[in-house]
Amino acid sequence: MSKENSVFRFAVLAGTIALMAHPVAPQTDRASKGTTKMQFLNPEGLSKPKGFTQVVIAPPGKVIYVSGQVPLNANGEVVGRGDFRAQATQVMENLKTALAAAGATMKDVIKANYYVVNLKPDQVAVIREVRNKYFSPEHPPAGTLVGVTSLVQEGYMLEIEAEAAVK
Repeated sequence: MSKENSVFRFAVLAGTIALMAHPVAPQTDRASKGTTKMQFLNPEGLSKPKGFTQVVIAPPGKVIYVSGQVPLNANGEVVGRGDFRAQATQVMENLKTALAAAGATMKDVIKANYYVVNLKPDQVAVIREVRNKYFSPEHPPAGTLVGVTSLVQEGYMLEIEAEAAVK
């Protein structure tokens, strides 16, 4: 084994140990108003997630991180299978629900990341049309649009994650 490889493996091992030793605050499903602690919310109206939190509120001020929303209804059923516009609308409605649980609105979104399976130019027009019903066309949030080969579950055509800031 080369010296560089040994140094690299040691650095990775040391970083892993440091991460494992760092304490992590427990997640809760309730938000306590006026707290200076991180809040982790899984609001009613969204499907129960596995392995992630729908909404994270990070003080001071109020920065809200919303996990990628997919086209699931509150019962966890895929909405608009094969219908990109219907899925985009459901995803935006889920985003709106998640933000409301954190005391925010779509106007508070400062960044949105879009992930589209097998992105095609005509889908960009649909995203813009649907997005403009939820975000201000004059002052839209910063954003990233990425074409991907797949999402976590077959049938999902779109996923959107967002960050919001509330005064």
